[in-house]
Amino acid sequence: MEYLILEHPRLPSRDRFNDIANTPLWSCLMGGYAASALEQAGFTTALLDHAQPGLTFDQTLEAVLALNPGLVSVNAVYFWEESQALVDFFTQLKAQGWQGHLNLFGFFPTLVFDRILAGCPAVDSICVGEFEQTLPALARALDGSQGDIHAIPGLATAENLDRNTFTRRPPEKNPDIFAPPRRGSLEGRVTLLGSRGCYNHCSFCPVPSFYNQGSLWRGRSPENILREVKALHRQGVRKFYFSDANFIGPGRSGKKRTLALMDLLRPLNIDFGMETRPQDLDAEVLEAMVSAGFTSLLMGIESGSKAVLEKISKGTVTDTGARAIALCREFGIEPEIGFLMFVPDASPEDLAANMAFLKENRLLDRLERTANLLSHQHIVLAGTSGYDQFQAQGRLQPKGIFGFEGHVPFTHTATDQVREIVVHAAHTVLRSMGDPDSPIHWAKTESLVHQSVNDYLVDLFDKTLARVTQGPLDIAPLKQEITLEIQKML
Repeated sequence: MEYLILEHPRLPSRDRFNDIANTPLWSCLMGGYAASALEQAGFTTALLDHAQPGLTFDQTLEAVLALNPGLVSVNAVYFWEESQALVDFFTQLKAQGWQGHLNLFGFFPTLVFDRILAGCPAVDSICVGEFEQTLPALARALDGSQGDIHAIPGLATAENLDRNTFTRRPPEKNPDIFAPPRRGSLEGRVTLLGSRGCYNHCSFCPVPSFYNQGSLWRGRSPENILREVKALHRQGVRKFYFSDANFIGPGRSGKKRTLALMDLLRPLNIDFGMETRPQDLDAEVLEAMVSAGFTSLLMGIESGSKAVLEKISKGTVTDTGARAIALCREFGIEPEIGFLMFVPDASPEDLAANMAFLKENRLLDRLERTANLLSHQHIVLAGTSGYDQFQAQGRLQPKGIFGFEGHVPFTHTATDQVREIVVHAAHTVLRSMGDPDSPIHWAKTESLVHQSVNDYLVDLFDKTLARVTQGPLDIAPLKQEITLEIQKML
């Protein structure tokens, strides 16, 4: 039997063009990990990567039919309002006469596996949660060498859901047992996964629900990570990015592991970036990481409002974020910030606190960062604790395919009006930054035009926040006016 792992096309979204919250970053490695898991179990496996810009579902359909594998296992990624195209692809694949087994894995199918199996008959099974052990068990069942397909832990089928016999597979305690992912390209900054899960459970994040339906963090050993880095290093790779939701890990044990890893990486003379929570950073850790090649950081701070941090279960305070930013700068690292400017329950006072935090920490002085920070909204995805909470309150309106997104009306009209105005302005700027002919294209050197547009966005936020406290705004003409003002500056 032939086995195929598929990375499907991702169609761009107009409304969500700049949002990257549809799936956690490490999704980009899942297809490679799936292929390696099957190969490690002794199954010859092809990896078809059609997640490249410009590739279409028609091309993918043609390629899969030509290969005619017995198993197609798809890293199914949600891509906003265009996601129906993925379901249509599944349906067309079976309608064209392909008679193999269609399996899905990844964040999106894990978080709504029951809805997909009920609403898309073309899908035969879904790996729920970690898939590296479930996929080989599926392959053995399909080739007749082992077991009943409907009795595999972690594998959901319409039959075992109907019988109420589906069981989840516990997350693997030792991530060192997983083979490194197969890679189609080593260009640019190469992505690695050094740990799995997170020890916190923020209400907006799908990571805890994917692994454990709650907080759980497991780090690969420093020696295991080093072997993968060295193998890539021998192939000429010098720039890396750890896509972990939380690179350092919890408490003293997380710090000890990080320091040990830095000692191993330091002789390689590499350049690497990572993501972590602000409370995990201290001077000793930063000094060790910088000396080992650490150059870039994304740090999830999320809000400058104590009330909002509590509502989203962030498990931190604003002072922690501010201290971490200052500490990074002491070591020459300018951090990028994960930030939710607009959340459904935020008051105008919360917006003011957000703005004060960003200004006090000098985070609004570069156009690309300013436009992103001022436009980020709370995106409510199925499987997160926030989705469940809003649904229990009767406030959530399911939207998107299989109700994967949730629309939640804002508690405060004034906050919602600021959101409409500022997000419109920021998106107008970000679209222009994607235009090679624009003076603010992201690849062009910062100029006076960049600074003028940056100052305009900051001033617009402040003025809009002040105006909404005096009464409702007429949104449509204001948006038109903003678009014209930005066009004039460009």
